[in-house]
Amino acid sequence: MTSLAGRFSHLGIGKVVGIESRGYIFAPAIALSLGAGFVPVRKPGKLPWKTVAEEYDLEYGKDRLEIHLDAIRPGERVLIVDDLLATGGTASATRRLIERLEGNVVGAGFLVELTFLEGRARLPGIDVVSLIEY
Repeated sequence: MTSLAGRFSHLGIGKVVGIESRGYIFAPAIALSLGAGFVPVRKPGKLPWKTVAEEYDLEYGKDRLEIHLDAIRPGERVLIVDDLLATGGTASATRRLIERLEGNVVGAGFLVELTFLEGRARLPGIDVVSLIEY
């Protein structure tokens, strides 16, 4: 089985963005392997400095994610990492945050993908890799 880091090693990744909270298990290790920086995306009020926020829809309401204002440089190549791709709402909101900071999302990696929920469709134009698909 190919590792997530191996699948993205040719893309010149500058930052790996891990989505709270289980994305933090994988993203730092992938960042280290790629020689990239790690950036956390968190629920509101948990980051210690100035942030940019993005609201997104859940099946049962709304939620919001935040990223540090200075976490991504304009034009920087970014990989999004999380444990699960379901409906794609969280990953799509994370992509919008990165793009608001003028980052270039080139890939998204997940341990598990629930294919019947079609979350991949909410991430057009980027390389999406899941190690396990249900």
